[in-house]
Order: sequence, then structure tokens, then C-alpha cells
Amino acid sequence: MLKEFRDFIARGNVVDMAVGIIVGAAFTAIVRSVVSDLIDPVIGLIVGGIDFSDMYVVLSGSVPDGASLAAAREEGAAIFAYGAFITAVINFMIIAFVVFMLVKAINRMRAAAEAHRKAAEEQAAVADPPPGPSELQVLLEIRDELRKRDAGTTS
Repeated sequence: MLKEFRDFIARGNVVDMAVGIIVGAAFTAIVRSVVSDLIDPVIGLIVGGIDFSDMYVVLSGSVPDGASLAAAREEGAAIFAYGAFITAVINFMIIAFVVFMLVKAINRMRAAAEAHRKAAEEQAAVADPPPGPSELQVLLEIRDELRKRDAGTTS
């Protein structure tokens, strides 16, 4: 059973998946930073500093006026946290757009690298024409032709 587990882990796709998850986690931290540190402040300026995350409606229970969403939840009131949902949707759209732009840039770089590689291969093929027969090969062909001719005249 230990050997089977070792073989399973050693397969390329499991290792590739693990690397993908690790890189994805690091990439998530970068995207979150871009959204929270760079884009959210700009959006806050555009919408006049409105913070949607603390917007809610109390469905039942009592909450002091002006209490934050966290305080309302601590009070145990049933709340409809539409602001948190709006914030999550906005963050999703921003993150999806940032990821789209990054993937688009990566694909553009890949296409440029592929075009460069193909151009280099074509240039190498044109620059180095296939070599012709060597002097020895030509002499051997002449010898073989002479032998054939001589063999045909003696019969």
C-alpha cells in the first residue's frame, strides 16, 4: 500500500496539481492586494467613500442605531446583509477583470515567444541548407556505376 501511495504521489499530474495550488494561493494574495490596496480606494473616491460592507437590514432582534455589521451579528439579530453581498460581487468582478487582464498579457507573451521561436527555426532552416553529398560519397557512386556498366558489358 505504501508503494502504491508513493507511485501515486510521484505521478506528474499530482505534482503539477500541487504546484498549481501553491502558485494559485500566492497569486490570490497578489490579486487581493491589487483589489484592496489599489482598486478599492479608487472606487471609494468615485462613489464618495461609501462602504457597502456595513449596509444591512435587521429582520428580527434589536441592534443599536449605527452599529456595524459585526456588532449586529454579535447581538445575535437576524440580519439581511445586502452590503456584504454587494461588496463581494464588486470584488468578484474586479478580481475576475484583473485575472482576465493578466491571462491576456500572459497569452500575448506566449504568442510572441512562439512567433519568435518559429521565426528562429525558419531562419535556421534557410541559413543552413541541407549538406550535399561528400566527395567520398560521389566517388563511391561513380565506382558503383562503373562496376554496373562493366558487369553489363562482360555478360
